[in-house]
Amino acid sequence: MKEYILITGASSGIGYEMACQLAEKATNLIIVARTESKLQQMQKELSKKYGVLVYYFVADLSDVNAATELYGKIKKQNLQVSHLVNNAGVGNYGEFIETSLEEELSMIQLNISSLVVLTKLFSQDMVLRKSGRIMNIGSVLSFLPFPYFAVYSATKAFVLAFSETLAAELEGTGVIVSSLYPGTTDTAFTTSEMQSTNLHKTKPMHPEIVAEEGIKHLLQGKGKKVVGFQNWINSKLPNFVPDSIMMKIKKGLASQQ
Repeated sequence: MKEYILITGASSGIGYEMACQLAEKATNLIIVARTESKLQQMQKELSKKYGVLVYYFVADLSDVNAATELYGKIKKQNLQVSHLVNNAGVGNYGEFIETSLEEELSMIQLNISSLVVLTKLFSQDMVLRKSGRIMNIGSVLSFLPFPYFAVYSATKAFVLAFSETLAAELEGTGVIVSSLYPGTTDTAFTTSEMQSTNLHKTKPMHPEIVAEEGIKHLLQGKGKKVVGFQNWINSKLPNFVPDSIMMKIKKGLASQQ
């Protein structure tokens, strides 16, 4: 049976670059996003250019039923997912008492709940086959929860804890769970409000570079990988700087200019 790498959030940013680079490696793909026109274009371009099989499924994973329905559709098509990349995610910025509760609940559904559903269902299949890889996309904020990114930081901290504990549970089953932690990346994910903070004074990484590192980790790596040396240094700071001082530094960085 042919095998496929499934990428959520595949129509833009890191997910798009991962899909393109994997297709170049002659990998069959299942791409998932909300916008059908973008997925159709990707399917046409990647299959024609690289001669790979590309299936697409339109899904809004911020919907409570979408992840389960997506799994059902893939199973109905009898497609075998050998690798799962939980890349779809969203963030917001602002004071928690003023930000939209509706947006934040939707974020929790997308960044956490749908990730858990897809991981649960596909990992069960993988364990039965004694083979498979799952990579969850976190953020450097997984290690550094930032003020004004309260809910987003919390969702990415969940990705870190969930990925590490599940990897330990599945050790010896043939299924490897890993996680990737980019810093600021030059994608549409970063809103104008986020760009106006001190945190974004440093030059963002190009999504092609993040995707390249992500693919290496997906195909060969284990455990967690922070992308970029400075991001790795930043992720270690809480081990050496007292919490009270660290939080003041982060609040300053997250403040708008």
